[in-house]
Amino acid sequence: MQVLLQTDTHVDGRQGMAEHLETVVKEALHRFGDHVTRVEAHVTDAAHHNKPNPDDIHCTLEARLTGLEPVVVKEAAPNAHQAIQGAVVKLKRAVAATLEKHDTRRHPRPEADDTAD
Repeated sequence: MQVLLQTDTHVDGRQGMAEHLETVVKEALHRFGDHVTRVEAHVTDAAHHNKPNPDDIHCTLEARLTGLEPVVVKEAAPNAHQAIQGAVVKLKRAVAATLEKHDTRRHPRPEADDTAD
């Protein structure tokens, strides 16, 4: 699984944050195996020019799933690590729900109607 980090100019996106992101994402999503091919993180400071707000740092995570539409979640928190952690928790739930919804073993497709004219 590839994990990519993008930050705006007001968020420190150095190696330490990228390593933190990769660690928490891979730990949270490892059980999904090859279903998740890539996770992109976008971390931004929503109010860098205004009076500080308790939840100024926003993290958007987008998981690319094999054969399915991407799953996107968002989280806001006082700092980047908390925003990432909160978003990863949401992403884990969202990916699990999406994969379960599309699992043909749990939800078999209805058989074709055999009553032909």
